[in-house]
Amino acid sequence: MFALFSDYTFQVVALGAALLGVVSGALGTFAVLRKQSLLGDAISHAALPGIALAFLITGTKSALGLMLGAMAAGLIATLLVSSISISTRVSYDSALGTILSVFFGFGLVLLTVIQKMPNANQAGLSTFLFGQAAALVIEEVVTMCIFGAIALTPTLLFWKEFKLLAFDPEYGQSLGMPIRYLDILLTSLLVVAIVIGLQTVGVVLMSAMIIAPAVAARQWTNRLGIMVSLSALFGALAGVLGAFFSSTITHLPTGPTIVLVISGIVVISLFLAPNRGLLWRWLRNRRNAQQLKLDAVLLDVYALAAQHTPMTHPHAEAVLNVMNEMSAKTERSLERLSELGLVEKVRTGDWSLTARGQTYVEQLMKDRFKTESTA
Repeated sequence: MFALFSDYTFQVVALGAALLGVVSGALGTFAVLRKQSLLGDAISHAALPGIALAFLITGTKSALGLMLGAMAAGLIATLLVSSISISTRVSYDSALGTILSVFFGFGLVLLTVIQKMPNANQAGLSTFLFGQAAALVIEEVVTMCIFGAIALTPTLLFWKEFKLLAFDPEYGQSLGMPIRYLDILLTSLLVVAIVIGLQTVGVVLMSAMIIAPAVAARQWTNRLGIMVSLSALFGALAGVLGAFFSSTITHLPTGPTIVLVISGIVVISLFLAPNRGLLWRWLRNRRNAQQLKLDAVLLDVYALAAQHTPMTHPHAEAVLNVMNEMSAKTERSLERLSELGLVEKVRTGDWSLTARGQTYVEQLMKDRFKTESTA
């Protein structure tokens, strides 16, 4: 394993995949918060004809040329989606689906034409469909690094503006902020982030690298800064682990493996993240149900005690069983209330309210009355 980490090829692939994860994770956060998750899918598919046209124009597979072509196609597609949804009665989702299909279909046609051309350079161009991270070279990683810096620097410079755009664009517009131009800028940065990952995971799987890290990070925090950082971290972790698994397991493609790793991080986050995780939600609901059950039994004890002086007069457990719908578990609830010092067992089958239990019930009823009054 340690020999693998000192391998030059693995270092280049892992560095490129981690870089992709950082950029796509950070910018994908804004797409998820703005409920534009499908935009990443549309842009990545729309980039395919740009790659093909760049190859047809230049005749080479230069990483910079192909990235610029993909970026141009992604920007055109984004502007078309925005224009269609604003100037016509076609919904935003419909415009996204239409542009995605048209551009991706056009890209496949161009790829088919290129593959039939007598040009030896066209070999391997179709790997942009599913990516070929294992073929990354250091020059391509440097290019990815430059594009990543171009994408992340404006994000830091316009942090407050993008934050307002993500959560309350109407308020930002009322303050006189150029929301429309900020929207175009943020979407353009997302296009750059997508272009960076096309060679690594391909146009088909790139949307997962935009959405999945942000979805996982959203489970762990409500703060934008922490969410962006976590999303970038999850993306980088998925890139490195994906490169590691594909290097150690024979015939395992790197791009799809990276996507599977980030999907695993999403599943773990959905179950284990505090507050939002399904496991913690189940435990919280179970604890609340148990508390409601205890309160119901204690209120029954209080109702019986209120008919006697003093209120510590004991009452038969059988009576409480009749009063409570969950009679089969009343004994267990009384034992738990006894542990809390709210009731006490006077003799076998008889229970009485303690002074602490009386105070607790009176405060409970005040709180409920206050809640119902303000509802």
